Amino acid sequence: MLTKRKKQVVIKDFQTHATDTGSAEVQIGLLTKQIKSLADHLKKHAKDHHSRRGLLMMVGKRRRFLQYLKREDEKKYDKLVKKLEIEA
Repeated sequence: MLTKRKKQVVIKDFQTHATDTGSAEVQIGLLTKQIKSLADHLKKHAKDHHSRRGLLMMVGKRRRFLQYLKREDEKKYDKLVKKLEIEA
């Protein structure tokens, strides 16, 4: 779970303009942060299957956002993948 402050920092890092809070880039950044946090949780609590399901759903959602971004603007997609250091 992201705190309000962490969420604001991620939004500020990925926003395209001053009032941007919902663009694909911002949502991919937020999902990536949540995925990393949940992955760390699952390393400690391997039998937490409810959280594992949530993680898989987030990964799928991020994958769909990345496909959309690649289809719409490949330069932004490449820049974002490098910035997040994810394999897509």
